[in-house]
Amino acid sequence: MTEPTYEFSPSETHGLTEYTPHISVRAAGRLWRLTRAADLEQLWDAMTAEPDDFEDERLPYWTELWPSSIALAGWLAQQQSAIAGRPCLDMGCGLGLTAMVGQWLGANMTAMDYEEDALRFAARNAALNGVPQPLWTVMDWRRPAVRARSMQRIWGGDIMYEKRFVAPVLRFLDHALAPDGAAWVAEPGRTVYDAFLHALQSGGWQGRRVYRETVEPLYAQPVPVTVHVWEICRRA
Repeated sequence: MTEPTYEFSPSETHGLTEYTPHISVRAAGRLWRLTRAADLEQLWDAMTAEPDDFEDERLPYWTELWPSSIALAGWLAQQQSAIAGRPCLDMGCGLGLTAMVGQWLGANMTAMDYEEDALRFAARNAALNGVPQPLWTVMDWRRPAVRARSMQRIWGGDIMYEKRFVAPVLRFLDHALAPDGAAWVAEPGRTVYDAFLHALQSGGWQGRRVYRETVEPLYAQPVPVTVHVWEICRRA
């Protein structure tokens, strides 16, 4: 089967007024081309067609490229020496940007997402960008499927947008993160992160803000988005 060809802009995609299946973004010092679901409305309709079986976390947020992912990619570029040659995990990879950046920088990448469709596009995007394929895996952070305490670095961009995600994320980190490892969480100032930081303090973790970037989002809006990256480690 022949892979389809795509028409991409030679420069960054910004100021969109409507959804487009092909986008280009500069992150970590290079331009990345990303393809995603062609018809967003059809995808939403298909996922919500059976309301009795529908879970709200299955909404197709993975089809968007969030500002937190772009900022997180910038942080990873600064941390190449900390990730190159080490086992790393992208905890909710979506379209695959930060997993691809990690692999491109030399990390031994595993990239997880809750949705198989997301991983299909992420793998296609790695091929489009000439990046060796990470290990893409369907995984629910409530049911870890990685070896205990095996990951030196774990990261995620804007993965907690509801308070009920805080406890499962911390349990997953406790399971998967190496004793001397660190997790990096990028967030755009959502109030849910207040609950997350409080949970860190009471749960044997320590967190510090290590990076800040102002990101021009894909879609037109009056002001850019300020993203912070937090580094999370076990308390000594």
